[in-house]
Amino acid sequence: MKLKFDRALSLVAVGVIGALQTAYAAPVYEIQNIENYELNGTIESTINGYGMGVNQNDQAVGISKGKKKLEVDEDTGGVIDIEDGIPPEQLVTYSILSPILANNFTFTSDGNGATGSWLPTFSSVFGTTDPKDTDENVPSTVNSINAYFYSINDAGLAVGSYSAPELKVAYTGDSDDYDFWYYREFEQRGFVKKADGTDVALVPPYTVYTEGSNNVTVGGVSVATAINATNLVAGYATTDIASSSADRIDNCIEDEADTSVPVDVCVQADQYPNSNGYRRILYQTRAMVWQLDAATDQVVATELALPDNLDTTGTRVYTAQGLGVNSDGTVVGRSHINRKDNKDKFAYDAAYWEKDTAGDYQYHWIEMTNDELSSIAYDINDNGILVGSYRRYIEGYLRDKFFYYDTKAAEPTVVTPNDFYDELSDRSSRPRDINNNGQVVGYVEVSSEKEKPRIKAGFLFDKSADEFNDINDLLVCESKGYVQDANGDWNRNEVQVTDGNGDVLSYETDIRIVEANAINDAGTIVGTAFIRKPSYQYDDDGELVLGSNGSPLFSLNANGQPVTAYVPRMVVLKPTTSGAACSVTTDDNNTVDADYVRKGAASFAWLFLLPLVWLRRRQG
Repeated sequence: MKLKFDRALSLVAVGVIGALQTAYAAPVYEIQNIENYELNGTIESTINGYGMGVNQNDQAVGISKGKKKLEVDEDTGGVIDIEDGIPPEQLVTYSILSPILANNFTFTSDGNGATGSWLPTFSSVFGTTDPKDTDENVPSTVNSINAYFYSINDAGLAVGSYSAPELKVAYTGDSDDYDFWYYREFEQRGFVKKADGTDVALVPPYTVYTEGSNNVTVGGVSVATAINATNLVAGYATTDIASSSADRIDNCIEDEADTSVPVDVCVQADQYPNSNGYRRILYQTRAMVWQLDAATDQVVATELALPDNLDTTGTRVYTAQGLGVNSDGTVVGRSHINRKDNKDKFAYDAAYWEKDTAGDYQYHWIEMTNDELSSIAYDINDNGILVGSYRRYIEGYLRDKFFYYDTKAAEPTVVTPNDFYDELSDRSSRPRDINNNGQVVGYVEVSSEKEKPRIKAGFLFDKSADEFNDINDLLVCESKGYVQDANGDWNRNEVQVTDGNGDVLSYETDIRIVEANAINDAGTIVGTAFIRKPSYQYDDDGELVLGSNGSPLFSLNANGQPVTAYVPRMVVLKPTTSGAACSVTTDDNNTVDADYVRKGAASFAWLFLLPLVWLRRRQG
């Protein structure tokens, strides 16, 4: 069935559909960036790749994360690059005593790209260096700027966020082990990258803390999340600092003489997340739009209002975020609110900001009941159909459920489509994007364990047909890792790799779409897929363990079997009329193939997780 919130916002059933009974009424899809059963889904010298956005011209943007750890063969002097394996990521460490190393890199991918169809191509942001050209012995090539792409419009203008480059000052502490303190002016700032390569920064309203005669650059935060055809950018930015954070900066100022730690360095330490991932410097944050004049690079910023029922004269921290925008300039996202003017019902809920007849933005709450703890809106199409998700308890567990909402309806309601059942299931789902044909993409849980993490898959929902599909069920067999033999039977493609002791590892190709992040009007989808790879051994110092022939050794499990694991890669999918959806059967839709489980000593941890880069983008 499909569920709606009526005007009183109670959940009521309005009909029954059999989403899975109309098998393959949805388009059949092929993966476009596949070559010899390998995904070209990240830039050279990086491990992980994520597809983030796509425009109507089949131009996509994405993020690569995690530099490969290259090893030098002491006998030959050559570099060992584990192209078919999984080296550990060079993780970003947060320390004012160490150089700042970047771990996120931006790329574009074009269906008609000059270097190859859909081949990820590094795109420099404010001078970042291609990871393949980074030389640790040449400091000027080492990246300290973390950069993200999130969206691209039809003119090829991409938006995202980046961090300031590393700054350093002479160390004045008590230890003899350090020469410099390391810091930067800001942690996250929105930007537009024009098609000609020009970078335009979107500076937040609040960047400097002022107290008496002291002016301290704290940088603030801004993030550009979406851009429409008129170069109107949606996002969010800081407008003030939280009073508790102001106290922290005051302490940095007062303690400078006693601790010998420069104020900027002290503030940087508080800007970094703690062990639990929380940042100590907090800001008042508001949804924003920036209108870019592409001819002059001039930017006009507009702050979008909070709900009228919030008292902003006090010290409480309020946050609002713009996450999507359509051609009319309507912005969707979320904001703090006192539900129905009740201060005891303070929540963080989905919202949209729409222009009135005077051209001013007006805030609109998407009503939730007390059963919904919070909600968020991710995108809106040109027909005014908004998509988002709400969080509530279902069968005793907190779950997220995808909904859509017609902002142009006379009496708009929150509609919760079915996933794989004819009732409200407890499988979490979140949308990411909706095109002008009413097709929605996102992710959904496809396993049903109550107490354990669940396997996730990309979904495609067709609003007009009321049809919900796991995208993996729409793929042709080749795109799932199968090869057809002389008898016409489909079997998984087998890969063989030889390690440093001459041992041969055989494993079967497996490609699973775990998240769909964007869809254009032609049905092209970009997102993230997991692909199976072998793991190699590293010693306690993080150095690759080499065998007798100078090649790396496989990582083994307790039974001495070689281990394989999964890495995320950008995936590009297009509808096809030349093939049928793969009919090779598996145990069920809740698990990976049983045969695949039996043969592989594989690590399934990745299958339960979604790339956090997208969540950081959308949820700050």
